[in-house]
Amino acid sequence: MTQAPFPAQYSTLSSRALNEHLSRAYDLSGFECRLLIRNVSDTYLLEKGKEKYIFKIYRDAHRKRHEIEAEVELLNILKENGHPVSYPIKAVSGKQIQQFNAIEGIRNGVLFSYAEGKVIHDLEEAHLVQIGRDIAKLHNTTASIKLKQQRHVFNFDTTLFEPLKTLKLHFTEMPEEYRYLEEISAALVEKFKSFETAAFSYGYCHYDFFPKNFHFDESGNITFFDFDFAGEGYLINDLMSFLNHFFFHVLNNLLTVEQAAKDFNTFLKAYQDIRKLTADEIKAIPYLGITFHVFFLRFFYDNYDDWSNTFLTPRYVKHRVGLIKKWVEMYQLF
Repeated sequence: MTQAPFPAQYSTLSSRALNEHLSRAYDLSGFECRLLIRNVSDTYLLEKGKEKYIFKIYRDAHRKRHEIEAEVELLNILKENGHPVSYPIKAVSGKQIQQFNAIEGIRNGVLFSYAEGKVIHDLEEAHLVQIGRDIAKLHNTTASIKLKQQRHVFNFDTTLFEPLKTLKLHFTEMPEEYRYLEEISAALVEKFKSFETAAFSYGYCHYDFFPKNFHFDESGNITFFDFDFAGEGYLINDLMSFLNHFFFHVLNNLLTVEQAAKDFNTFLKAYQDIRKLTADEIKAIPYLGITFHVFFLRFFYDNYDDWSNTFLTPRYVKHRVGLIKKWVEMYQLF
């Protein structure tokens, strides 16, 4: 008697079978498909000589169909407006989202253009200027559109209060750390009352602008990719996520505090050459870093069983709370 496949919560699609499917769906012959990253979404590389594509498989537990449709819509708009992004490719059928009946249920996937070039972690002045100007131009578009489908909204409810509620059960043996998160969150909300937030630019943010998510080619041109966390919020969230790059470089002794501040100001000046910021927006950038770290601590907890239980250990939690304390100290927030 043949048994039905045993249910799974997270399968990995066969690279060989996926290659055959994509070859038919996109009329791509002679490509080799291999798994690059297995994470909350899986990333595959399709390659034939110098021709490359990226295929991403989403998990329903992480991204619902309507969220993927919104991401595709956003990237289509950015491409149409001439922004340097990795964009969705249309299949022969005209569709930009593929569906797969995996063991755990339906999974959706998107084929993306390949971002030519490479990641540069140690950014020079020319890189910083290019990043600043290109993000500002991108924001000129994302501040003026409204997608048909809903994406995540970044506000204090979604980045502080809801995460703290979710995390509370995991902090029963770490009351001091949890109390700190509550206190620093309350202080942040109170601080924001002094800012004229009504004048803050609002739109769709990438929310993960680390160097790992953009490539520079040999001519110095940039391509942004991985809009998986893109959602609505203050646009300075993107400047804050980029500030985290300098924060971690300082912690890893790759930059001095002084050089990090100088480099970020170079980026900020280039951004404002294209898109002006209010004085309060500039002041608010480091404060939003607290929400960023709380948001991702909750994200790690929500998805820990996809990797291991590393993110449930007291040692890891204390490390992450320690990062927030170092952030507050480095930027002298309170």
